[in-house]
Amino acid sequence: MRVIELQDQAGLKHLVQTQRPDPVPKDDEVVVRISAVSLNYRDLEIVQGTYAMQYRLPLIPLSDGVGWVVAVGKSVTRFGLGDRVAGTFWQGWIAGDPETPSFDSSLGGPLDGMLAEFAILRESGLVRVPENLSDDEASTLPCAALTAWYALITRGQLKAGETVLIQGTGGVALFALQFAKMSGARTIVLSSSNEKLDRVRELGADAVVNYLQMPEWHTQVLALTQGRGADHAMELGGPGTFTKSLQAIRLGGQVNVIGYLGGKSGEFNPLLILKRRATVRGIPVGSRSAFEAMNAAIESHRMRPLLDRTFPWSQTAEAFRYLKAARHFGKVVIRLQDSLD
Repeated sequence: MRVIELQDQAGLKHLVQTQRPDPVPKDDEVVVRISAVSLNYRDLEIVQGTYAMQYRLPLIPLSDGVGWVVAVGKSVTRFGLGDRVAGTFWQGWIAGDPETPSFDSSLGGPLDGMLAEFAILRESGLVRVPENLSDDEASTLPCAALTAWYALITRGQLKAGETVLIQGTGGVALFALQFAKMSGARTIVLSSSNEKLDRVRELGADAVVNYLQMPEWHTQVLALTQGRGADHAMELGGPGTFTKSLQAIRLGGQVNVIGYLGGKSGEFNPLLILKRRATVRGIPVGSRSAFEAMNAAIESHRMRPLLDRTFPWSQTAEAFRYLKAARHFGKVVIRLQDSLD
């Protein structure tokens, strides 16, 4: 089978198309013919060698992909030939709270990912995808969508009428906006781009703040909530924005720590967590059961992920460069099936 792998060292020039043996499933395994994959910032960091963890090479990158079941092991009962499925980000996390062993099981590092003609996965690490989505749309769900869902719905127990503060307009942020609106919540979105803020207004954002024009943006969030503060904050900026997120939530509010787009170093006063009586949680994507619940909601509400651009398999490096430029609005997808047939 054809794969694209990061070979002997990090860097886009070391992404190479090569051949690996065609997969043959063991008893509990499923072979999936991949039709589309999508990019996350984590994937870019792994390829560049800047991710917090270093993985053994060669490595097939990308955690997110969708495809069709073409072979199953003799003990497989959850799936049959022709089912359309996606792999779970954490192959070892089925339900409940994550346990340490599950964190050795993420696709795209340390496990080989989805940027291949075929993927072979245990049946326990797969879910069916919503019928209302195209393959390109469904490929965006395993990491960014599930992170937003797990933060706001699974753990956050978001309720209609609550206010969600969302940093930025990246993949997790846009899914958070969609899930918040699906739940009847009010949303406040931060961005440095007025053009992108105009676009999120079109998607239903109730209020927007340009954080370059208003560096003390937490005061505006308080003003927009009549001094009360947001119920939930999607903290995607990192240490540089964490203090302001704490200042922007209500007493007893929740801060979901997800990303570090603003950098990985900085300081904050931990007493502020005490002062705000805040719930602060790290969001490690989500479990398979959360993924299945999310897919049911997406299908029921006919929600559709936002796509920015789709690249052919032959332009994988260009897709990574496009993601790195950060001009996209919505997910960046690579389509395999059309370009490999």
